[in-house]
Amino acid sequence: MAEGEKLIPINIEDEMKTAYIDYSMSVIVSRALPDVRDGLKPVHRRVLFGMHELGVRSNTAHKKSARIVG
Repeated sequence: MAEGEKLIPINIEDEMKTAYIDYSMSVIVSRALPDVRDGLKPVHRRVLFGMHELGVRSNTAHKKSARIVG
């Protein structure tokens, strides 16, 4: 520890509760809720973008899903 720094005692139980709630809320907001603009979650948007980049269309040859998401 550098000179002049002080340790602040905290209750580990309270800190874990607040950290977990903060993390879970950020995950819910950024990943689990669909976007208002198009109704898609980020994972679905990535899949559709990958399919577009590969040229997957209803009138083209079949491509394995591992190629799309991988």
